[in-house]
Amino acid sequence: MPAITERHAKAGLIVTLCFLIAALEGYDIQAFGVAAPQLVPQLGLTAGQQGWAASAAMIGLVMGAFTGGWAADRVGRKPVLIASVILFGIFSVATGLVHGYGALLAARIATGLGFGGAMPNLIAIATEISSPKRRAGTVTMMFCGMPAGGAVVALMARTFGADLDWRVIFFIGGALPLLLAPAILMFLPETRPEPSASDDRNLLPALFGGARQAASTLLLWVVFMLTLVVLYLMLNWLPTLVVDKGFTRADGATASLAFNLTSIVGALLLGLVIDRFGFRWPLLATYVVLAVVMQGLSQASAIGPILVLSGLAGFLVIGAQYALYALAPAYYGPAVRAAGAGAAVAVGRLGSIAGPLIAGELRAAGFSADQVLGAMLPVVLAAGAAAVLLTFVGRQQDA
Repeated sequence: MPAITERHAKAGLIVTLCFLIAALEGYDIQAFGVAAPQLVPQLGLTAGQQGWAASAAMIGLVMGAFTGGWAADRVGRKPVLIASVILFGIFSVATGLVHGYGALLAARIATGLGFGGAMPNLIAIATEISSPKRRAGTVTMMFCGMPAGGAVVALMARTFGADLDWRVIFFIGGALPLLLAPAILMFLPETRPEPSASDDRNLLPALFGGARQAASTLLLWVVFMLTLVVLYLMLNWLPTLVVDKGFTRADGATASLAFNLTSIVGALLLGLVIDRFGFRWPLLATYVVLAVVMQGLSQASAIGPILVLSGLAGFLVIGAQYALYALAPAYYGPAVRAAGAGAAVAVGRLGSIAGPLIAGELRAAGFSADQVLGAMLPVVLAAGAAAVLLTFVGRQQDA
């Protein structure tokens, strides 16, 4: 009994540390969307430049996820995770110091490198400390830190309004990771399993070895990418789109807060349901209802329905994304687990780059806020179809 209690306590500490890391990532990612109504005019950005600036961190994340996952399978989760946290802390502070578009892009790309290095490690750690029957719940619990961190930013904007300088948002978001890094060093154990002689660390065969493995990898990439188009468009543009519907900045911040807070409940609930019933039918239901919600949000013209539908959208889209984080490692063996998950995160993040860019280009072309939101309906339906198809044709491995 003492050994079991000690093991549970250690797992709880690991989940808590990873939750805090995810919260800091979520804070910074949401910070750009909340800061945008003030940041954009101060730096003189066009709508297209706003889209590129919102996507810049995701460009860095793509590179960081590939390299971070690859490095973690070779040198360990812990050192790569610490380096990643320090990196995104430093360049979040740098974001608050910029005075032009070029410097803003550079700071956001470097911040994204840190995000990318951290994410596949969080996924691998969650997989390695949990049993298959509890994996979805553990992963979603860990990644609930992201909307929690985003909610903190939205709540700050809602509370302080125009008195909150956008630079202060990024200074806070950069200082906290630097303060957390020593705790990670002291308390996070290395979770990587010891490789055996039969382990193959060649990433290409792990991703594409055989028709079913190739199908698994490609479908994972597609569903990650399409889901993240919707998620990051909402994270970066929801406050602006609400303002463009004719409401106040405070209303936009409140919609963002609703999106983030309800997403925590959605992620936890969906994780528990998936652990009980498997991935297929819960994911199908999630994407179908999400399509209905996005269509309703595009047509809503009163703040009450907008807030309710924003909350439901967060509940569903973030719940689906975190369920995918739990699903991805099941298709790869222990020796390439972080690299395989990192590849899915990296390729999927093309969607997180595309989402804000799509919104920026549509707005620049004259699309209304309602039309931008409505354009996400076919994307949601395609993502749901890919997710369900993955559960039929994909080949899951024992962790």
